[in-house]
Amino acid sequence: MAAAAAAVRSPRFWLMKTEPVTFSLDDLLASPAQTSSWEGVRNYQARNLMRDEFKLGDRCFIYHSSCAEPGIVGLAEVVREAHPDETALDPSSAYYDEKSFKDGVSRWCMVAVQARARFRNPVLLSQMREEPGLLGLMVLQRGARLSIQPVSPAHGALILKLGKPQKV
Repeated sequence: MAAAAAAVRSPRFWLMKTEPVTFSLDDLLASPAQTSSWEGVRNYQARNLMRDEFKLGDRCFIYHSSCAEPGIVGLAEVVREAHPDETALDPSSAYYDEKSFKDGVSRWCMVAVQARARFRNPVLLSQMREEPGLLGLMVLQRGARLSIQPVSPAHGALILKLGKPQKV
């Protein structure tokens, strides 16, 4: 009985960066069933997090980067765990990786996420820098360019409180 209880895992929080001109929260909301694959990740550390750590039910903060006001604008949920990112094998895709092809399987992976909420109050990067409770959040560290980052439960709870999610 204790072993079965130990196997239960609480959902984790992740921060997923995206440039809104490429793919935004609005694009996710406009996708069929408000669900989309999170493809095109071409960083081994980010890929390994998706492949090894992402589980069904995990929560993903959607972070808009490279825009006028970078910040967390919404929340999504992992609805399909890691599977091969076939865009790496498609020469017509912007995410094509000619070195990816090995035995017909991509070395890159993706997950599927479904929109859960839009933040009434986007949690802007400038605000995060001023919030003492977010000290240590990876996105605030110099050189933290990783497109997928873990978020601690305490940081996740504070981000939700600040953002005031509105279910979609």
